[in-house]
Amino acid sequence: MSQSFDTSRSLTALEQDNTIIAVIEMSKAKWLVAALIPGLKRQPLKKIDAVAPALLKLLQRWRDEAGGAGHTVQRIAVAYEAAGDGFWLARWLRAHGIESYAIHPSSVAVREHRRAKTDRLDTELLMRAFLGWLRGEKRHCSMAAIPTLEEEDARRPNRERGTLVSEQTRIINHIKAILARFGIRSFRLSLRQAADRLESIRTAEGTPLPDNTRAELYRFLERLNLVRAQIRRHRTGAPAPAGGGSGCGERPARDGSPARADHRHRRRDRRHAGLRDAVAQAARPPRRGALRRPHGVAGRERQTPPRERAGARRQCPRAARHGPVGLALSPLPEGQRPRPMVPGTHDRRPQNHAQDDDRGAGAHLLLALWRFVTAGEVPEGVIVRAP
Repeated sequence: MSQSFDTSRSLTALEQDNTIIAVIEMSKAKWLVAALIPGLKRQPLKKIDAVAPALLKLLQRWRDEAGGAGHTVQRIAVAYEAAGDGFWLARWLRAHGIESYAIHPSSVAVREHRRAKTDRLDTELLMRAFLGWLRGEKRHCSMAAIPTLEEEDARRPNRERGTLVSEQTRIINHIKAILARFGIRSFRLSLRQAADRLESIRTAEGTPLPDNTRAELYRFLERLNLVRAQIRRHRTGAPAPAGGGSGCGERPARDGSPARADHRHRRRDRRHAGLRDAVAQAARPPRRGALRRPHGVAGRERQTPPRERAGARRQCPRAARHGPVGLALSPLPEGQRPRPMVPGTHDRRPQNHAQDDDRGAGAHLLLALWRFVTAGEVPEGVIVRAP
């Protein structure tokens, strides 16, 4: 990210006599803004339209009120919970000279059981957490790094592909579930003539598929073809067809073509990006499993309980989990010897019963990269090129 700061606490001394502290509870139509204003006993709570100029006008009005009370405002700190609105508001406020932060939603402690849930109570909760963070106290909340517009746009290709692959899997599973209700388990959805074969397919009772079911399957196959065409275009970098067509008849690029080679480079860059994220998250010397478990490369017998493992998967980017294993198992460039930290894994692909070995390879690679980043220790047999 473009900025470097401690996400768990503020490193700037807080002087409340000249600082306006505001938090925003955001929704689609309205924003609820709460503030602490120097020189005023009251703590204003204002509901405004969900537009940035209205917020800027409100902050300026509060600045004038603080000046009327004899306090010159030198700092305005605004925070909101990072959610569906993303980071555009933080970038917009910073462009207008206002210090802004996005609070990570899972870092704010909430009361368990039957807690009252209103916008006013949420702003109080955010204000307490934000105040503790500004004072430099840990364990109040953590801030999400604000990406630039270019950094946010660079994330889109990987996220789009992940969404398309998930949609493809969902459609395939839905079609298989429909066919399984009629005792059909051998239908191959990968065939080009899958739609044509629906006419001749027979149920386990020897009867044709019912009309409504066949029509539903046709529609699912149309969606599947569209998603597959979009995945192929995404992989090859081809533009969308003119006129908004689905492009279902296009073929993926052959091996050795420039488009396929470019795809291999993009896949390698995604793995490198995942490894950079993984190493960057290790701020302290790794304890046993401290680097491996959060990134999904710990051995099966050393894995954390399922609930904690699911939490680690949510907190860690997908690229950071799959990057170490993917790069450890990838072929080596010409002129480089096999990595001693990943012995015997450069020439094989993952097998059904080799997942623990694959995770071990990713763990060794991750630990070697951590040592390289923190101590400058270059792994044996690795050639480091100048930047």
